[in-house]
Amino acid sequence: MRLGVMFDRDLPPEQLIPFARALDETSVDDLWVVEDLGWTGGVSSAATALAVTSRLRVGIGITPAPLRNPMLLAMELANLARVHPGRLAAGIGHGVGDWMRQVGAAPSSPLALLEETITSVRALLRGETVTLHGRSIHLDGVCLVHPPAAPPPVLAGVKGPRSLALSGRVAQGTIIPEGVGPAQLPGILDQIGGSADHELVVFSFLSTEAEVPESARAMLAGQAGFLGVTPEEVAMASGSPEAAAEHVKELWAAGAATVAVRPLGPDPLRHVTALLSAL
Repeated sequence: MRLGVMFDRDLPPEQLIPFARALDETSVDDLWVVEDLGWTGGVSSAATALAVTSRLRVGIGITPAPLRNPMLLAMELANLARVHPGRLAAGIGHGVGDWMRQVGAAPSSPLALLEETITSVRALLRGETVTLHGRSIHLDGVCLVHPPAAPPPVLAGVKGPRSLALSGRVAQGTIIPEGVGPAQLPGILDQIGGSADHELVVFSFLSTEAEVPESARAMLAGQAGFLGVTPEEVAMASGSPEAAAEHVKELWAAGAATVAVRPLGPDPLRHVTALLSAL
């Protein structure tokens, strides 16, 4: 059971360096960075975090497949994996549909694009020469000159039934978005299938205050819309530190291999410290 912490997209990017260094001094296993349209790039954020830490695994959650040529993505991931062996986890997903349309990158078949991207990226990271003329991806005899000796795990950041099944077929793990609760995980695991070592990573909002900060309520409402639930149904690690810790434990018990908390508010390390003490 692993515990991760997300560097929230709304924090100024320059705060990632002291944030990562502080986490590296704790018992936290992972630091997760994000790539949302208009905020920050996931690969550059991961490179920054890896460069200023020595212990943490850094996860990218997620790079949208429509924005990434699989050859270029494999080159970037291989570089990080060679410089920081054993410390990278690479998440790839569909991307938010509205955002992909905003930049003219909406695919005709999101499922085909994601499957072909993950399959080709994994093969390239293994050092294989890849030729693929698929529905969305076209590669002709390409390979990495410097493949990593230990390829990083490639995970799919998805939520729908068909995408979960796809993840179980082609990825080494699945990233579940914030707001999903312990009761939902057994069903999600059934939809994923996959091998026994398929890693389920569950993101969860974190607040160790009596009430969720007012500044976060609009974001939680937006996440509820993304998940197709009411704001009251968005599960999160919240309340007292002990209550937040209990939620994390319930996610682990329900099948999460990694729980990555997303602290709410401008002082994220305070919530992380309180959670660690309670755990």
